[in-house]
Amino acid sequence: MRIGTRGSKLALWQAEFTQAELRRIGVESELVIIKTKGDVVQHLSFDKMEGKGFFTKEIEDALLRGEIDLAVHSMKDLPTHQPEGLAITAVSYRDNPADLLIMRPDATTPGQIFKLKPGATVGTSAARRKAQMRHFRPDVELKDLRGNVPTRLEKLRRGEYDAIFLAAAGVGRLGLDLNGLEIVELNPREFVPAPAQGVLAWQAHRDDLPTRRILKQIHHPEISAVTNVERRVLQLMDGGCQLPLGVHATRDNAGNFHVFAACEINGEMRHAQVSQSTSFGLAEKIVEQLAVRVV
Repeated sequence: MRIGTRGSKLALWQAEFTQAELRRIGVESELVIIKTKGDVVQHLSFDKMEGKGFFTKEIEDALLRGEIDLAVHSMKDLPTHQPEGLAITAVSYRDNPADLLIMRPDATTPGQIFKLKPGATVGTSAARRKAQMRHFRPDVELKDLRGNVPTRLEKLRRGEYDAIFLAAAGVGRLGLDLNGLEIVELNPREFVPAPAQGVLAWQAHRDDLPTRRILKQIHHPEISAVTNVERRVLQLMDGGCQLPLGVHATRDNAGNFHVFAACEINGEMRHAQVSQSTSFGLAEKIVEQLAVRVV
């Protein structure tokens, strides 16, 4: 099987993990590396780029042309509307969904929120992270940060930023050396991550039933149950990388759903929280709460 992937270290980790999962069920595969718009355009933040699917469109086009058999994506990068002819067939386990705030030691101040010194320069290009940081720490200076994960860390170590955001899942998967840096793991119920953060999505052609049957063997339905809710909220909000929206859903041992959301609307940070026994209407309730001014 031919697996389409981006060429960054994290994307290759994801593709190699996919190969290992397929090998576990007796399927051999090869990697096909594809450059996306998000890889090529490094001088703009996501909110200044046109359209959606910055890290997925070129891979999806290759899938539609039959040049690859399946695509592996960070699920948080996938638009909620699938291109005609394609389907998300399976999802992976969920790694730690939290965001990390990684700081230079000289940028820390005990007693401050996130231990971050007043007026610090914080690097991120994600509208969601910018909005939530402004909410918690309006004193900090937010500065765009692009590049792959190792490049971002190098910029931090060089002193271009006092702190940067990274997804805990990416840091863990790459086994990065964070010695000498201060790390604060942000509670996903308070500093809400991107919908489906920490999950991989496997995409195939809708009519390619043999590939889809294979992918179903490595599918995690319990993870799909919560990411479906998160991505439904994103879909209802008509969002992509430009929307400052965080959504995090979990299920407890009794099967109840607990959903937390945060979104900046008209310059105001709004929060929503809903718990119920089924997923029916859950995303709609979150969107309704976000749309109403929360006092």
